[in-house]
Amino acid sequence: MMKQLTLRGFDEEVAREIERVAREEGLSLNRSVQRILRRGAGLMAREDARVVGDSLDHLIGTWSAIEAGELEQVVADFAVIDEAIWE
Repeated sequence: MMKQLTLRGFDEEVAREIERVAREEGLSLNRSVQRILRRGAGLMAREDARVVGDSLDHLIGTWSAIEAGELEQVVADFAVIDEAIWE
C-alpha cells in the first residue's frame, strides 16, 4: 500500500478546489486531496454512501406547487410505520 505521495505543480484552479472541499467538508488539505482523488477514481460511491450527488440539481425548483403536492400524496404511504413488521 502506498502510504505517501508527493504531488507538485497544482494550478490555481485545482488549489482552490482542494481548499474549497477542505473548508466545506471540514477536512485537512491532505484529506481533501484524498477525497477528490477517490471521487475522481470512482471509489467514493462505494466508500461513502452518505454522499449525495448533484446529478439531479438541475431539477431543483422546477416543479409547480400542484406537481409537488401530487408527489407528496403518492409517497405519503411511505411515511406510515407498520408496527406489525417490528413486533
